[in-house]
Amino acid sequence: MNNGYKLKAVAYGEVLWDVFDNEKQIGGAPLNVALRMKTLGCDVAMISCIGNDKDGEAIINQVKSLGLETRAIMQSVNFRTGLVNVNLNDRGSASYEIAYPSAWDKIVLNDFAKNIVSDADVLIYGSLVCRDQVSKQSLDELLKMNVYKVFDVNLRKPHYTFEVLKQLMHSANFIKFNDEELAEIVTEMNSPFESLEENMYFIAEKTKSTAICVTKGKHGALLLWKGEIYENEGYLVKVSDTVGAGDSFLAALLSNLLTGKSPQIAIDFACAVGALVAEAPGANPVISYSKIENLMLKVKL
Repeated sequence: MNNGYKLKAVAYGEVLWDVFDNEKQIGGAPLNVALRMKTLGCDVAMISCIGNDKDGEAIINQVKSLGLETRAIMQSVNFRTGLVNVNLNDRGSASYEIAYPSAWDKIVLNDFAKNIVSDADVLIYGSLVCRDQVSKQSLDELLKMNVYKVFDVNLRKPHYTFEVLKQLMHSANFIKFNDEELAEIVTEMNSPFESLEENMYFIAEKTKSTAICVTKGKHGALLLWKGEIYENEGYLVKVSDTVGAGDSFLAALLSNLLTGKSPQIAIDFACAVGALVAEAPGANPVISYSKIENLMLKVKL
């Protein structure tokens, strides 16, 4: 899978409980990415903050049991562990009610957090964590460090401004959007282009990012890597819900690309992983390599 090298990854941002009608599941986009990268053979740590409460204790226990490094998940005595109410429509697409303020809005870096980023191959961050100045300032500090930076655009109204998005894009080596997010941002940037491909090149030129990825839901994804566009048109599955599918897609893509796999293999694998997450309930279902490979083979036959 990883050519013998164990990729060192750090995810920064929200850890929380996704609250569905009848159950709670651990979530938060950066945590979902981290958990999937761990299952794909990477060495992964999480930087975040939980409350001094039962929800926070349960997150730490579960994340530890799944093999993530948790010493950079701080604990707040003033703010509660994050909760998000997840509402699913009849197609399984999710909308979110995100409690504010939550402990992950108040991430203050400890020395361990700074050290693991300085030693990492890749730092993954999103836009939602920047809704509060405390966590944003901590991210700003990490973005000054010499590490490969991946910005997972995650637009959740009303928790972002274009000014902040612009800064986060300019800090990144690699930017991942979904097609709706890309359309909103290039419109704000006055792009003269209409096609996804043209706007990917447009973003790359404007931000100096060397890699751009755009997901298209069931229609797959596009990847701009070293000046070339690679595409996968998606895999047919019956969707249970879309929660975490994009996060696992990104985890699978990075786990392959950053360990030397070909861009086409990487995007094919990532689309299969994302589809299988959408097929199962929740953000972090267990997925075997054989299931991923079987889905990829079905399309080729």
